[in-house]
Amino acid sequence: MMEETNLPESPKWSATTKLIVGLTIVGLIAAMVFYFRQIIGPVLLAFILAFLLQPVAGRIHQWTRLSWRTVVGLIFILFFIIIISLAAVAGYAIIQQAQSLIAFILRFANDLPGLIAKISTQEFSIGPLTFGLAQFDLVALAEQAINTIRPLLGQAGGLVSKVAASAASSMGWTFFTLLIAYFLLSETGQFRANLVNIEIPGYNQDVHRLGKELAKIWDAFLRGQLIISLLVIFSYYIMLTILGARLTLVIAFLAGAARFVPYVGPLVTWSVTFIVTFLQPNNYFGLEPVYYALVVLAACLVLDQIFDNIIVPKLLGHTLGVHPAGVLIAALVAARLLGIIGLVLAAPVLATINLLGRYILRKMFDLEPWAEPESTDEPVE
Repeated sequence: MMEETNLPESPKWSATTKLIVGLTIVGLIAAMVFYFRQIIGPVLLAFILAFLLQPVAGRIHQWTRLSWRTVVGLIFILFFIIIISLAAVAGYAIIQQAQSLIAFILRFANDLPGLIAKISTQEFSIGPLTFGLAQFDLVALAEQAINTIRPLLGQAGGLVSKVAASAASSMGWTFFTLLIAYFLLSETGQFRANLVNIEIPGYNQDVHRLGKELAKIWDAFLRGQLIISLLVIFSYYIMLTILGARLTLVIAFLAGAARFVPYVGPLVTWSVTFIVTFLQPNNYFGLEPVYYALVVLAACLVLDQIFDNIIVPKLLGHTLGVHPAGVLIAALVAARLLGIIGLVLAAPVLATINLLGRYILRKMFDLEPWAEPESTDEPVE
């Protein structure tokens, strides 16, 4: 029997070697993110889709007793059919209404100086008081506003045309996203923790707690915010249809997208709604255009207040813990980096950065990173 050969112990890396290797890895990751930034958005969407569908697949798997891969495959086939059906039914109508909306706003912008000039020559009476706007140079202000808005509208019109022309490319990216999400979900099984499994010696408890806190943030946002946006789209569409407004479908989608951008999003929706209803040639109520536009605008304000004060607190609560002003800034930055996907994910990304920053700061000052004890784990279906 031969004696076992004692292999020499692998030498440990020095602090300088670890620093060089770490910086090299960070540099390589940064270079890959820069050169392959076009696929970051679809990959993020694939991960999010797998995250959202995991509990659904788990319940179907337990109910039907089919294999996990079969359940996942059936879910994604159904998901793909739904996307194709929606694109075929509503895609053309949304693009057509979006083009009409831009034409509406451009016409309003062209007519605005004459309208303001007419208003500035009129006098208004409130009881014994009579006042006018002739002393204000409103026409010059309107022209400055138009010069600012017109290039933005031109870019928006070009974007809509580009989306319509690149339908095949959009479907290709959609198929790519669904394919990546399918492989992610089919390989993770019923346990959501398998989507991201990180083990660091001595920090497994911290990693587990961070993962749990991040799951709360993203789960609440993805499910809550998506439900809220869909409810807003549905509510706006029904309300505007009842009031007899035009371009209801594209305004409803604009209102749903506006929920992701605090302050600015609702303001843009209200402004667009007012312009569209003001330029309508007629309405069900026989009101003057300005009064009809004010009625529709008031209905939109009431609906948004119902969502902000009743529905949103129930669905989202204070899970994200970020200020709306911070979300607005994060949305502008994320939209610049990742486009529409960054705009949608600005709030949870900011909450994630807030959580990681708080953890790092407390560790740097040798403080306990978690101010509250860990809550009891809930079973994941």
